[in-house]
Amino acid sequence: MAKKKRKKKKKPVNRAAGVTAALFSVVYVLMILALVWHETRERNEVYSNSYNRKRIEVIEAEITRGTIYASDGTELAYTKADSEGKETRIYPYDDMFAHTVGYSAQGGMGLEKQMQEYLMSADISLSERLSNDLKESKDQGNSVYTSLDPAVQLIAYNSLGQYKGAVIVTEAKTGRILAMVSKPCFDPNSIEAEWDEISKDEINSPLMNRASQGLYPPGSTFKIISTLEYLREHPTDWSKYYYNCSGKITKGDTTIRCFHGTVHGGLDLKGSFAKSCNSSFANIGLGLDRTKFAQTLESLMFNQVPPVDFEANPSHISMRENMTEENIMQTAIGQSETLVTPLQMNMVTLAIANDGVMMKPYMVDKVVSSDGNIIKSYAPKPLGTVMTAEEVAVMRSFMEAVVQSGTATALKGLPYTAAGKTGSAEISDSSDISHAWFTGYAPADDPVIVVTVIMERAGTGGSTAVPVAQRILSGYFGRRPNL
Repeated sequence: MAKKKRKKKKKPVNRAAGVTAALFSVVYVLMILALVWHETRERNEVYSNSYNRKRIEVIEAEITRGTIYASDGTELAYTKADSEGKETRIYPYDDMFAHTVGYSAQGGMGLEKQMQEYLMSADISLSERLSNDLKESKDQGNSVYTSLDPAVQLIAYNSLGQYKGAVIVTEAKTGRILAMVSKPCFDPNSIEAEWDEISKDEINSPLMNRASQGLYPPGSTFKIISTLEYLREHPTDWSKYYYNCSGKITKGDTTIRCFHGTVHGGLDLKGSFAKSCNSSFANIGLGLDRTKFAQTLESLMFNQVPPVDFEANPSHISMRENMTEENIMQTAIGQSETLVTPLQMNMVTLAIANDGVMMKPYMVDKVVSSDGNIIKSYAPKPLGTVMTAEEVAVMRSFMEAVVQSGTATALKGLPYTAAGKTGSAEISDSSDISHAWFTGYAPADDPVIVVTVIMERAGTGGSTAVPVAQRILSGYFGRRPNL
């Protein structure tokens, strides 16, 4: 009798072990991701925290700080080693880029601080890293390429002369910063040796970037905002506005006078803007809706920290429902409690030049490793549409009138067209001395660059700030005659 073949029993599947293995794999991957995230986050904190000096010194022993370049490839900051390997940070332009490039000593400032995470990281291949280890040489940190234009920066720096103040030049359609000058300044090459003196100088405040941190009464440049608000409250009848200027306006116990008591006579809204009539704008201010005005200011990013990657102060404007008539009159002409940064006025001007779209000002184009790989790129970023096409059209025509028949005629009859607004901001301690302002753009019909100038205690905007802007614009378009 044949024996029956026994069926082989299947080995039981250890499902528990499979699940455990799968869970282990997931946990392992999550741990790796967590470590990478933690290392990146920790590295960011190390680089941005000036108190981590000892840990930064460990990194400096392994990595040579990267180079900062201008838009044309010119070195703005680089590290040089002597025969003994001692490294020194070099700033070839001395104080010209002091507030933009900054310094790496004393906790850092400017781009040196803002981009330290990248400058002190070497995103190179493993083979290059091993090669450097075998040669006992340091890894080269990443390089930072900026939007800064040395030629424009030089003109702005020289044109500002000995005046305290600031200049900021941006591309109208992108927000890229081409130049940013602040005076008084300092030489980053000798910052450590002169630190005690510079850091304690409260009179000149050389470490403050006046372009983005300086707070000034805007004077008549603020009439840009007052006009915009009037247009919004009178969308269909603004062209009917009329005011007969006698050189002053009195309301209660308050009298507002036009600059030097000038009598402008009969003016419409464009004429009031072009001639910068204080009396007319004080009159306009009395009729504005405070709540709506506050909303306009908020939409233009006043009373908030500007969304930029470098240090900047918020511009302060008090617009309350219970404001006195004196305060609203003064506010409408850019005085009273109003304090703005040149950066803020540049952003507003840029929005007019860019069809109502406000762009984020920035000055870094890309980060590149020493072996040529792009680590990070920066692109133009719209902050929002803050004006309608109709509002932009009116504001542009008004700003052109300032050049053609108003307070900025020094920009008339040049190879390029320009538009803008001047300002002479009275200083609280003197009625005879004023800060000189200009903010504008060129060409008038198709804006390419925006220029904002503030000169402390320099007189009128038309006589001192406009010539500075003219030199910058002429230098820029002289190199680019086809624009």
